[in-house]
Amino acid sequence: MSELTLKAEKLDAEDELAALRDRFVLDEVVYLDGNSLGALPVTVPDRVADVVRRQWGELRIRSWEESGWWTAPERTGDLIAPLVGAAPGQIVVGDSTSVNVFKALVAAVRMARGTGGDGRDEILVDATTFPTDGYIAQSAARMTGCTLRPVTPAEVPGALTDRTAAVLVNHVDYRTGRLHDLPSLTAAVHEAGAYAVWDLCHSAGALPVGLDQHGVDLAVGCTYKYLNGGPGSPAYLYVRRDLQDRFDSPLPGWNSHAEPFGMRPDYEPAAGVLRGRVGTPDILSLLALQAALEVWDGVSIEAVRAKSLALTDFFLECVAEYVPAGRVESLTPTAHEERGSQVALRCSPELSASLEQGGTPFAGDVMKRLIERGVVGDFRHPDVLRFGFTPLYVGFAEVERAARVLGETLA
Repeated sequence: MSELTLKAEKLDAEDELAALRDRFVLDEVVYLDGNSLGALPVTVPDRVADVVRRQWGELRIRSWEESGWWTAPERTGDLIAPLVGAAPGQIVVGDSTSVNVFKALVAAVRMARGTGGDGRDEILVDATTFPTDGYIAQSAARMTGCTLRPVTPAEVPGALTDRTAAVLVNHVDYRTGRLHDLPSLTAAVHEAGAYAVWDLCHSAGALPVGLDQHGVDLAVGCTYKYLNGGPGSPAYLYVRRDLQDRFDSPLPGWNSHAEPFGMRPDYEPAAGVLRGRVGTPDILSLLALQAALEVWDGVSIEAVRAKSLALTDFFLECVAEYVPAGRVESLTPTAHEERGSQVALRCSPELSASLEQGGTPFAGDVMKRLIERGVVGDFRHPDVLRFGFTPLYVGFAEVERAARVLGETLA
């Protein structure tokens, strides 16, 4: 038995979160793709069956009141709130991440201009962002008559001017796993008189965010990664409490009306974060998410963060030991304060060029072989292998096994 195998056993024995694995439906596969789709919590199937058979099948329309369907978006938002450092009443769940980015970004520009900032005609967007955020930012800029400036997160402080209305940044880079400095960047945006919009898709449920503590204006995120809400589960929108009466959504819908059943032709927004709602909630997915969030009962996000760092540290240690020299390099920062909960490995350019399989990128072929051997991560074009570490259900022995299989595959 190798030293790393023994170390993995010791770390698993000391893991205070190890028992949480029983809250998920898992098998012998090493599942390191929770940063794309979280595992299924064991409580969800029966809950969904109840929603379908009893709430929908028997109560039917009565469930909007008797089963609490109508208040599910904000009730579920309050379950997410402590995971991102927000007090209740500031998060509403619904729509997709893309739709919520659009709402938040346009509303941020409108708020910037509504406080004497008529000259604010520029949006800064994270140049390394997930493509959809960039597409939405382009559309929001056209809609508001703004100029869009893509900059890296590190360039944001130097790029801010008195023309900047809003800044859209990812908390964790989806490709490299780099964690950006939310407190200092938010402070710089505020110093310039602009509004900060954060995308939390790759951080919520993996590390402390501190939305209230750091005065974040607006934030959005998905729920199917580290929050384990299921494929296509609804996203969420955070609006800081003191901004809610000025939040002017570009998508006013009947669900966000002050009198939704008044059916008035004129729009009057509801009070509070409810004005972030648009249309009828997706009840099946929403209540599946609500059930999934029960896995967090009694779990500290600080403990999750500590284990996340330990898992990624150990994986990098195992990769260094098992993978032949020169085959991969880590794109993920070694410094804890700059690391999310994933490790991105770039395959050697020389190796990738020489071993590309019939037009298939070498890294893609490597990931296919890993999956065939029971290690599931994912691949990002053209040469990046991504491994996500969900502390609620990933153990250290699995990490050691994944690195060992990777080394054997690349050898």
